[in-house]
Amino acid sequence: MSRMLSVFYLLPAVAVCSADEDVQTKSSTVERQSQYEVDDITVPAAFADEQRREFSIDRAADHLEDGAVGWSRQKKCITCHTNGTYLLIRPRLTSSLGLPSEEVRQFFLDELAKLQATDHKRLRSGTRPAQVIYAAAGLAEWDAHVFHQGAAETDAALKLMFQLQDDNGTWTSLDCWPPFESSAYQEATMAAMAVGAVPQWLPSIEDPELLGRVERLRTYLRDTEPPHEYAKVLKLWASTRFDGILGADEQQNIVSMILEQQQPDGGWSLRNFAAPEQWGRGNRAEKVRAESDFDSPQSDGHMTGLVLVVLQQSGMHCESDSVLRGLTWLKQNQRVSGRWWTRSLNTEKWHFITYSGTAYPLLALQLAGEL
Repeated sequence: MSRMLSVFYLLPAVAVCSADEDVQTKSSTVERQSQYEVDDITVPAAFADEQRREFSIDRAADHLEDGAVGWSRQKKCITCHTNGTYLLIRPRLTSSLGLPSEEVRQFFLDELAKLQATDHKRLRSGTRPAQVIYAAAGLAEWDAHVFHQGAAETDAALKLMFQLQDDNGTWTSLDCWPPFESSAYQEATMAAMAVGAVPQWLPSIEDPELLGRVERLRTYLRDTEPPHEYAKVLKLWASTRFDGILGADEQQNIVSMILEQQQPDGGWSLRNFAAPEQWGRGNRAEKVRAESDFDSPQSDGHMTGLVLVVLQQSGMHCESDSVLRGLTWLKQNQRVSGRWWTRSLNTEKWHFITYSGTAYPLLALQLAGEL
């Protein structure tokens, strides 16, 4: 594969939120830093005016590989928006793209060992709860789609995840980097995805305390109102593999909400799924409201890909009108780097969300038989 990639800014495990992050307006005349760059890997910066290209599976696949490997090597942490997303999504693409990166899986195992050796009080702070959840979810996806059976390391990661669970059923979360690290509700949906990834894991549990923690998660997701419509999409996604959190009426209401948000061009926009003040504690509201297209945000790869994955996995046929229009948008809006454009909610510099905005579209296209 070519070694072209996209970069993310390092968020240390003890990260604290700042409302005054570096905001840098990018235009085609401004020199852009690489998004990911290490060793023989260079992923160019993401920007709104990047040229579109004819759809290429290979370019998108290269982007996924380079981003995850580059982030792991350079930043040396598990992060939701890049290598966390890689191990959550890429194993499911094995049938289309071949085996995922063993280097990334080994990195997760190495990081898991460090997390296991960390005091639990410390593990509950900063980005660490999210790292544990994404480690468990990613390893579980690997087991399900590569090993086709549960591994001991995954069992250990899932158990560590529940050891860090709060009494209310979710996990401590930062609230400053939407959409991934801005909501304890989002953390809970990803934990539910991890639990349901390997079907035989939950039935094998004999420990009453661990079973109680799983039920605590189920109760939290069932009874807690999602903080915004984006979280409702995540709840619908989690419900496709974690039973008992969503009734039939609520499911239909979420599907209807999603379909109402489809844009005339066939895509969906992340910005239509939460008011600026609803992201975390609202510390990105000023930035989002100042965007030139705030009143009519463009469709983006992250939300279009995510919605199409969730709709198809919740039972909507790939030949339904809404899904077909969304798939057409994806095939017409890939950029020359292999990514799909999504504007960051956080800064105008890195746009790391373009990584999930590439992983989700590939999975959506695979589910529809388009790969």
